Amino acid sequence: MTARIRATFDDAGARGWLHAVSIDHPEQSVDLDPDVVVPIASVYKLPLLVAFCHLVDTGELDPREQLTLNPADRIPGATGLSILRDPVTMSLRDLAVMMMAVSDNAAADALLNQVGVDRLAQLLQSFGLQHTQVRRGAASNLNELRRRTGASDVDAAFAVLADNDQTDPVGVYDAAGMAASSARDMTTLLADLWSGRLLSDAQTAFAKTLMQQQVFTQRLASGFPYDGVRVAGKTGTFGALRHEVGVIVMPAGDAYAIAVFTHAARGDHRLPRVDAAIGEAARLAIDQLR
Repeated sequence: MTARIRATFDDAGARGWLHAVSIDHPEQSVDLDPDVVVPIASVYKLPLLVAFCHLVDTGELDPREQLTLNPADRIPGATGLSILRDPVTMSLRDLAVMMMAVSDNAAADALLNQVGVDRLAQLLQSFGLQHTQVRRGAASNLNELRRRTGASDVDAAFAVLADNDQTDPVGVYDAAGMAASSARDMTTLLADLWSGRLLSDAQTAFAKTLMQQQVFTQRLASGFPYDGVRVAGKTGTFGALRHEVGVIVMPAGDAYAIAVFTHAARGDHRLPRVDAAIGEAARLAIDQLR
């Protein structure tokens, strides 16, 4: 099975990393280089969500607290608050909704500021995630991208990554400088979240609901185009990186945690073959587990 999964990535022109595990029978797993640490792009928003929910459980954060985000303080982006032109006041939990549903970078940065980078690191260790680190938010990542590319703005920086006729700037995909994790770490987090081992019943349900409300369906969900299958996930995209982690719940109720990371040979803004390969690799892995 590993050979078929690897061939799926090869055919799409990408390197892949994968780990899939049955939540009810964790001794059953399928993997492809599952412990390699890679940059995870917006997948970092999942551990940030779980940390936020944990701090709500402990009473350290009030999910109803209101924040006002002004346009000048919001980072550029293609979705969510970043494309709005006026001040926006939202609760912390609604920022979490935006962060997960449409991968809103401005909402994620605001939530990360409330959780704190150091406190997040401590919580990730307490969750047993030995290979997962979130060093900074999206705004700092974009500033670093501009520095490495020498671009004048964010759009120009991403255009450099999308130009397949030039070499990627040194260090731009270096896991040591970005949010990073391994596929196995992410399935560990997903399985513990889904099983109710990390959060209260209320916060577990909240986190699950947000993952099911994600609007992006071209990756994991493309491998399971059936009304009876539920897919709850979080994507991540940065240059040539295309990822998704999530939980697939079959009609009978059996659930599988899966993490699929890819690094494509090309940096085009749209890579539908890689997106489809993520869904196909997930289907192959879960078929094997079943």
